[in-house]
Amino acid sequence: MMAGFGQGTRRYPRSRGRTWSRTGPDRATLGIIGAICAIVGFFVLGIFLGPVAIVCGWLAMGRTWTGSRSVPALVAVVLGAIDTLLAIIWLSGATTPGTGMF
Repeated sequence: MMAGFGQGTRRYPRSRGRTWSRTGPDRATLGIIGAICAIVGFFVLGIFLGPVAIVCGWLAMGRTWTGSRSVPALVAVVLGAIDTLLAIIWLSGATTPGTGMF
């Protein structure tokens, strides 16, 4: 019976091989980073920061639409999508950033 090497699996059933790594950022941090990227993306580099915000928000939501969602993660996904769409429209030449200002 040397299969367990002295460490029984009854006391710690999830201790080896089934838990996520704790080295990366947690979901709350990803949601906040995504929301910040989405807000900053409205002013500069929207074509880059919009998709970054969407990815951060999606990862913060746990890669699913069901279940409980944090507010910063949802804000990051929605504003990132709007930001990306506006950047694509602006790059296509349909409008300019200063249209209607003066």
